[in-house]
Amino acid sequence: MSATKLRNIGPKSAAWLRQVGLRSEQDLHAVGAVGAFMKVRRAGFKPSLNLLYSLEGALLGCHWQEVPEARRQQLVAEYEAAAGALPTTRAGQQAGPVHETHMPPETDDEETCEIRFD
Repeated sequence: MSATKLRNIGPKSAAWLRQVGLRSEQDLHAVGAVGAFMKVRRAGFKPSLNLLYSLEGALLGCHWQEVPEARRQQLVAEYEAAAGALPTTRAGQQAGPVHETHMPPETDDEETCEIRFD
């Protein structure tokens, strides 16, 4: 999807959409603004709600700021409902504390060098 093909979609947004498999205007129409936004979020990107409004504007053929406030609220409600249906983070996948290992300085004397396999 390129910025020249769809209104409101800049290079970064177009790259995100391509990376989630939305490569044409027809792909975007098939999933809708909320579906496309959810795909981008699930892929690990951090889009703002402006992307959601931009996608809707692209589908309507208008500037994203011209999307009526009532429709914006509806889009956000649809997004929140869809996001609430997503599974939460699985247990055990959280990052633990970081431990540093300091290695002794290298020496040229092979006799003092000890290699251990535990």
